[in-house]
Amino acid sequence: MPFLKGRLDVAIQLVKDGKASAVLVSGDRAGASGDEIAAMTAYLVAAGVPAEHIVGDPYGLDSYDTCKRAHDVYGVRQALLVSQSLHLPRAVALCRRLGIDASGVAARCDGCRRVTLAKNAAREVPAAWKVAYDLVTARPPAVSSAPDPVLQQALDE
Repeated sequence: MPFLKGRLDVAIQLVKDGKASAVLVSGDRAGASGDEIAAMTAYLVAAGVPAEHIVGDPYGLDSYDTCKRAHDVYGVRQALLVSQSLHLPRAVALCRRLGIDASGVAARCDGCRRVTLAKNAAREVPAAWKVAYDLVTARPPAVSSAPDPVLQQALDE
């Protein structure tokens, strides 16, 4: 999956360059494509990111849930969001609105087909409307959980 590989490769470089001390991988642990968290964690560890610097959120089911849970559950107050440039403005604005001092880092998408890029760009329009609705209604995440102090400490380091 070129989209995900591009994101993870940038995260690896940010850790190696000392610009990120921890990586929060967020996705659906029980998704149709398998355990996204385990796959991302294994890729990062294989590339040299220490396992103790990786925090997995298995309930980041969409951008809103990811940002909301990063803030409320994991205590994230400052973050570098890594995604493709077509997704970054919405994700950064969303996280900022939810209390995270967020900046974006664009990931490449080597090997992405034009049709995939077009599909994902078109997807941003309804996604922006969904995020607006989620913010206006203050929708709770699909899965809520209490803040985890152990994970908070890993992110603070």
